[in-house]
Amino acid sequence: MNVLPSLAVRIDAALPQTQCTRCGYPTCRAYAQAIADGEADIDRCPPGGEAGVAALAGLLGRAPKALNRGVEPAPLVALIDEDVCIGCTKCIQACPVDAIVGAAKRMHTVITDECTGCELCLPPCPVDCIALAPVAARPLSRAGVLERAAAARERFDARKVRMDRTGARNTVGAAEAAMFSSQGDDAAAAKSIAAPAAPTTAAPTHAAREAAPATAGQRPIDRAAVLAAIARGKARRAKDTHGS
Repeated sequence: MNVLPSLAVRIDAALPQTQCTRCGYPTCRAYAQAIADGEADIDRCPPGGEAGVAALAGLLGRAPKALNRGVEPAPLVALIDEDVCIGCTKCIQACPVDAIVGAAKRMHTVITDECTGCELCLPPCPVDCIALAPVAARPLSRAGVLERAAAARERFDARKVRMDRTGARNTVGAAEAAMFSSQGDDAAAAKSIAAPAAPTTAAPTHAAREAAPATAGQRPIDRAAVLAAIARGKARRAKDTHGS
């Protein structure tokens, strides 16, 4: 017997999967569940546009309505100023679809074909080196929104699985380290247990830095470059604030 997907799943399938949080919920799936539970209205998703609201209205048997969270944007992608980036990895941690690549203390870059323009990478950047650029003059068609949503959902789900696994390894590693410590073993043994759980963005060792080629997207960043980038970021923010 065929079982229809839950209402929340069907609503989620109609959303653009930018995971931008503009609806007031942390993910598209959470917003879909809130709509299904009667806790949120259908007009809170700007990336979905008026056509998205209409699709939700049709799905739920309601009358269409206008957006109440700003206007539908044209498709955007994030761009990183590579001369200013200090390799802090904060943008990587914020990106919900793993569209930013790089390593600690090395230049980052955006996979533009995967970026959903969610803007979540902007606030955590300490040197203001990320900007959004339009990739089209007009908002995407409904078909275009759904096509991009399918790819974005796949990347978001894959990232969630990866993060869950990393969290599980961190928990196990910490527990094992605590066990060895409580048994009076050498502290180095505990560290050796916890070490595999460290994030993959951890800074490379000195030997690894010496051996690694300075290829595109992996340019080493020294202390002087970091300080200069911070100064440029502060100057840029001051200029934007004072309009001079």
